[in-house]
Amino acid sequence: MYKILIADDHPLFREAIINVIHTSFPDCELLETETLEAALELTQEQDDLDLILLDLNMPGMNGLNGLITLRNESPTIPVVIVSAEEDKQIVLQAITYGAVGFITKSSPREQMTEALKQILAGNVYLPSDIIRTNAPDTRRVHRKDENQIPPEMLSSLTRRQLLVLERMSKGESNKQIAYHLNIAETTVKAHVSAILRKLNVHNRIQAVLSAGNIDFSEYLKR
Repeated sequence: MYKILIADDHPLFREAIINVIHTSFPDCELLETETLEAALELTQEQDDLDLILLDLNMPGMNGLNGLITLRNESPTIPVVIVSAEEDKQIVLQAITYGAVGFITKSSPREQMTEALKQILAGNVYLPSDIIRTNAPDTRRVHRKDENQIPPEMLSSLTRRQLLVLERMSKGESNKQIAYHLNIAETTVKAHVSAILRKLNVHNRIQAVLSAGNIDFSEYLKR
């Protein structure tokens, strides 16, 4: 059904993620590599890959530079970062650099399964518990302020659009937003499109980055 490359230098984690994948996608074809170099070679040979699960600290990665290299070499294959890292800025940077998701290695089995289902369905997955946390130091807060949405732009959003944006900023997919707001998924998509247009951003990730410090309760009082 799917063809997935697991690029991770820890055999125990590879075994764990293989079990998670086979439970939900029993017909899945899985390939394994332990270095970025091997992953790059494999993507050239296997251009029909549906997904790459990429360890952030694998040999050759050099942090997010490895992700950038892999995206440049194989831009059509979706890449998900799988890491023990739980720093919000790194999670958001990974998405900015082209990853379609970020799964923490400490995630419970059910959360990993849900993340993979969302990603294979074409959604971006962000770990909501990390996205909700506030950056602790002033340097990061300052950087977020640079992305901050002007109040007049936020005021142009309807109450329902604000509720959708709030859910987006928590890392929820369109399906989850539709469920929580009790509206159709097509309605959520329409709201997302309107939000991107009104905030003058090009994609969902830019909207999430911009919404990082918003106190939604203030705007939802009106």
